[in-house]
Amino acid sequence: MNRRKFISSTVLGAAAFTILPRHVLGGNGFIAPSDRINLGYIGVGKQVGTLLRGHMALPETMIVAAADVDSSKLNRFLENANKANAEKSGHQVQGYKDYRELLRRKDVDAVIIASPDHWHALHVVHAAKAGKDIYCEKPLALSIDEGRAMVDAVRKYKRVLQTGSMQRSYYNFRQAADLIRNGYIGDIKEVNVSVGEPVKECDLPWLEAPAHLDWDMWVGPSLYRGYHPVLSPLLDAKEWAMWRLYHGFGGGYITDWGTHMFDIVQWALDMDHSGPVSFTPPDQANAKEGLYYTYKNGIKVHHKSWGKFNAIQFLGTEGKIEVSREFLTSDKENLPKLVIPEKDRKVYYSENHYKDFVDAIKKRSKPICDVEIGHRTATVCNAINIAYQLQKPLKWDPRKEEFDNAYANNLKTRPYRGTWDYRDF
Repeated sequence: MNRRKFISSTVLGAAAFTILPRHVLGGNGFIAPSDRINLGYIGVGKQVGTLLRGHMALPETMIVAAADVDSSKLNRFLENANKANAEKSGHQVQGYKDYRELLRRKDVDAVIIASPDHWHALHVVHAAKAGKDIYCEKPLALSIDEGRAMVDAVRKYKRVLQTGSMQRSYYNFRQAADLIRNGYIGDIKEVNVSVGEPVKECDLPWLEAPAHLDWDMWVGPSLYRGYHPVLSPLLDAKEWAMWRLYHGFGGGYITDWGTHMFDIVQWALDMDHSGPVSFTPPDQANAKEGLYYTYKNGIKVHHKSWGKFNAIQFLGTEGKIEVSREFLTSDKENLPKLVIPEKDRKVYYSENHYKDFVDAIKKRSKPICDVEIGHRTATVCNAINIAYQLQKPLKWDPRKEEFDNAYANNLKTRPYRGTWDYRDF
């Protein structure tokens, strides 16, 4: 063998070694480079602890980067992420203030987005454009048009997106959905959803932002307002950030807890790729509950307190089912633990929302809460807020994604500040 052939053979051999599947290399938990999924985290506040534990419990994952505009939260996350990596590879995690620097890294395979809701659309669109797969916290979008743009971007760049509606991977909700879809309580006539109040205007005073927080970047595409710790609490604050309650940053409890509970309604009623046809708010001004929406088949879903909080009550012609994270009950005693027969029509099965995301990445398939599903649920919640805001009944076309009212259609999007543009993909 001459020198050129020797070098060529050696290089090819080395390259082949790096893409051998892990079972060829002897098992024992070893993950070959080709099997590793490198993660970047965008937004590392309180919610990220749950996501870090969930994703890093999987053997395939490793963290390579993280981004946040709050340096104190970013530094804490880097410390925890490096500890999580140490049990696998010892790879050191790089931190960034600007998420766009993270997205430029070629070694980031997927991003975990846990930023405030007003950033979701830009983070998802830019991640898809950069060729990253995406796990995005719920609610997927803060406006209806943002959600459709996110679907279009994910589809255009052929990415996998899992919405963080992890209740679909819980037994209680999966069992309820299977029972309802297969008629175990007859035909559904009414659904009652108990979650908190709609979005409200932000009247917090403007304060000076701490030095570790780039407040202008935190506000990002939303209309500017001054800092307040209720919107972005300090590192060790026990309370959750309440940006989620205020117009321009969140959608109130309608989108915060509502995207969990109305999502299960969509799932159980087999409406994942459609939605209601009308929204009817109560007559009184500044109402906190009382709205109902209606599907084409006549089923009405009420936003009201019915005795249990953050929970759903399904009323059928032959019984009822009540479900939350803590309980699954029915007036038919055998239903909560009934083994659903194989012949019945079953919903997508997942016991681990994070593993389902990683499996979808490897198979290039749609996960249990694909981008379209996340968008449709967020649309229901955003439309509820619009109806409460306008105080008038609205008809909705779930195919065209349009209201019968010009003012309502104007509220399908929201003003963006500066040069930010979620449609640029």
